[in-house]
Amino acid sequence: MPGRRRRRYTEEFKAKVAEECRRPGVSIASVALANSLNANLLRKWVSERDPAGSSAPALRPGAPSEEFVALPLVATPKSAEGSDIRIELRRGAMTVTITWPAQAAGDCAAWLREWLR
Repeated sequence: MPGRRRRRYTEEFKAKVAEECRRPGVSIASVALANSLNANLLRKWVSERDPAGSSAPALRPGAPSEEFVALPLVATPKSAEGSDIRIELRRGAMTVTITWPAQAAGDCAAWLREWLR
């Protein structure tokens, strides 16, 4: 049985996949899997290409951001009509529509959570 040969990668390829890992919301593991690479090897390539003296850690998906972003809050007028929760369930050709009063949204959530178990 012939011995395994170590694969060699060009510097351009290493730089390209390391750069993919720097995009927001992208994990090293997913990039490694998509390129048939070992995640530890890719992590090494990423750290090798990290600019010297860079003290800012890369944010991982789900990690809190250090920057506050204010979003506009748009208030919708509450009206007596149209204040119901409407849930539509489809299975094949059958459709079931459930209407729940918005004032009892907590009860609706509890019912739905129990129903989805």
